[in-house]
Amino acid sequence: MKIRITADSTCDLGEELALRYGVKILPLTVTMGAKDFRDGVDVTPQDIFGFVAESGVLPKTSAPSAEEYAEFFGKCLETDDAVIHFNISSKASSSHENAVYAAKAFRGKVFVIDSLALSTGQGLLVLKACDLAAEGRNPKEITEIINGLRAKVNTSFVPDALDYLHKGGRCSLASLMGAKVLKLHPMIDMKDGQLYAKKKYMGNMERSLKTYVNDLAETYPHYDKTRCFITHSCCEPETVAKVRAQVEELFRFDEILETTAGCVVTSHCGKNTLGVLFISE
Repeated sequence: MKIRITADSTCDLGEELALRYGVKILPLTVTMGAKDFRDGVDVTPQDIFGFVAESGVLPKTSAPSAEEYAEFFGKCLETDDAVIHFNISSKASSSHENAVYAAKAFRGKVFVIDSLALSTGQGLLVLKACDLAAEGRNPKEITEIINGLRAKVNTSFVPDALDYLHKGGRCSLASLMGAKVLKLHPMIDMKDGQLYAKKKYMGNMERSLKTYVNDLAETYPHYDKTRCFITHSCCEPETVAKVRAQVEELFRFDEILETTAGCVVTSHCGKNTLGVLFISE
């Protein structure tokens, strides 16, 4: 059986990884002013930063419609026997609802998974599904295994500033001002598909990230060693390199993948946000 793994652009795998694993990506829409753009296709994070700096407002993001999902699934099934599709958390977008509705027309050939995650937290599940398909597992088996792993995905990140979170209504003005005065950087985590502030670090970003990675190592002594992601929204290469060196020292992953967050995720978290994401045991 030929199984096609697909995902929304919010999985933040990037073009190279998607090609390597044969994952087909359906982009979400990013609206800036009166113009619509396709996430990962004709808009970049730098475009997002420029728009926000000039306009003072965040871009709007929107999910593909049920009709767009149906067209996407239909094209996949022209060459593949089944599709397993991954969505950003259903608590963050209508993507999952629209995909589930569209899948009904294909009479059991399309399996839709609510990742209960975002960015490469979602991407980790996508690549795990690719691993399972390569082992010869059938779509129902893969879906059941992945659904069982969702609660074990560490989807966390540390933003450099809270401006974008404040503009998006996810951070109060008092929290924003307090963070600036006290140099606070929250650790944003996901639980049951929703974001929340788990911890707060004091000091500059470099110090905060060092404590963050140490905390991850203490919190998750047992983890899936297959891979982890270091995903960021255009951080300086030196910053990413220091985090990578620390991850290599404290963990034993077979593969550490570095990716840049896509435009949908970037438009909510802002520049210089960084996360280390992996599956725990």
